[in-house]
Amino acid sequence: MDLTSVAGYRAATCRADLALAPGEVFLGGGTWLYSEPQPEVTGLVDLTAMGWAPLEPLPGGGLRVGATCTIAELAAARPFFLQCATALLASVKVWRMATVGGNICRSFAAAAMVSLAVTLDGVAEIWTPDGGSYRIRVAEMITGNGTNTLRPGEVLRAVDLPGAALAGRTAFRQIALATLGRSGAVVTGRADPDGALTLVITAATLRPVVLRYPGHPSADQLAADVAAVDAYYTDPLGPADWRRQVSGVLLDEIRQELRR
Repeated sequence: MDLTSVAGYRAATCRADLALAPGEVFLGGGTWLYSEPQPEVTGLVDLTAMGWAPLEPLPGGGLRVGATCTIAELAAARPFFLQCATALLASVKVWRMATVGGNICRSFAAAAMVSLAVTLDGVAEIWTPDGGSYRIRVAEMITGNGTNTLRPGEVLRAVDLPGAALAGRTAFRQIALATLGRSGAVVTGRADPDGALTLVITAATLRPVVLRYPGHPSADQLAADVAAVDAYYTDPLGPADWRRQVSGVLLDEIRQELRR
């Protein structure tokens, strides 16, 4: 899609370059930005010139994922990262351009990088236009299907995945009504060495839903908790009742898998 209203482009190479003029937007991989008309956009500020490392180790076995890290770069790092990447309705060619930060900041319900970050207790570092920064859990950053807490001019710098979460065992399930359709439900789980269990519902819900247990819950308890979630939604890719049902079935599979 041609962005016919765009009259300017500039590559950001330092933080001062991130100050947006009226009509400017940040450009990462551009895979969504170029997918449909954006008549209000008159300028692009390219984040890929900032030189952020895709992946950096953190103390304690953690991992920093730069916002401009591509899906392909992330998917090559760990099996669970690859599983989440396959939930995206995108080809390998798109993986090479689409960025982790772009997927999270677009905040669609089926954003698979949100699924990954929330499952691993990811914390986003946000740069503010006044030169400051703050940190927020990705699970709290996403507020709805396509909405988040970012304010105008703020930019996602990175997502930090703590070593404690990366040390856990993970499981993944995804389902769609069509073979090549967008995810109707993505459910993930993480079992920590201390026995704690984290279960996450995305795509089936307007925002990420996190269920935490000190140990493995019973099937009945899990079913009740899944049924009590109030964020299931209906769209052409699936009704809310179907999303609730399949989320419960797939999460119970994960519960049993991570119990072993």
